[in-house]
Amino acid sequence: MSEIRYVRGDATAPQAKGVKLIVHVCNDLGGWGKGFVLALSRRWPEPEAAYRRWHRGRAGNDFALGAAQFVQVDPYVWVGNMVGQRGMRTGSKGVPVRYEAIDRALAAVGDKAVELGASVHMPRIGCGLAGGTWSRIEPLIAARLTARSIPVTVYDHGD
Repeated sequence: MSEIRYVRGDATAPQAKGVKLIVHVCNDLGGWGKGFVLALSRRWPEPEAAYRRWHRGRAGNDFALGAAQFVQVDPYVWVGNMVGQRGMRTGSKGVPVRYEAIDRALAAVGDKAVELGASVHMPRIGCGLAGGTWSRIEPLIAARLTARSIPVTVYDHGD
C-alpha cells in the first residue's frame, strides 16, 4: 500500500512520469464555474465540454451522484469528472458534499487508473466549495486508491 503524497503546487500540472489522471469533484446540477474547474478549463476545454454534454444527456446515460467520467486531454493526461456533490450551496440540508458518492466515484477512478497504469492527482477534493472535511475524504482515497498501490498526489495550491 502506498501513501498519499502531499505537495505544494497546481494539480493541473501533475508532477509525475507516465500516465496521469487528474480527478476532481463536480456537482449534480450541470454547473461548472467556480473553484478548481476554472483552473482545469483554463488549461483544457475538453473536461468542461464533456461534463456539460454528459449532464445534458443524463436521461440516457449514467450521470448521477457517484458516477465518474474520464476525458483524455493529452497523450499522457486524463481528467476524471466525479459527481460527488448534491447541488452547489450549503443550505438547510447541509453542505453539498456527498461522501458516499465520492467513495463510489473513487472506486471507478481506481479501476481506470489500473487500466491506464496511471498515477492519480487531485486538489483536496470535496473540501472547497463542496464543504467537506479532509478527515472524511482521506480515508476514502486510502481505501479506493492507495490500498491498490495506485500512486496518489494531493496538491495544496501555493501562493
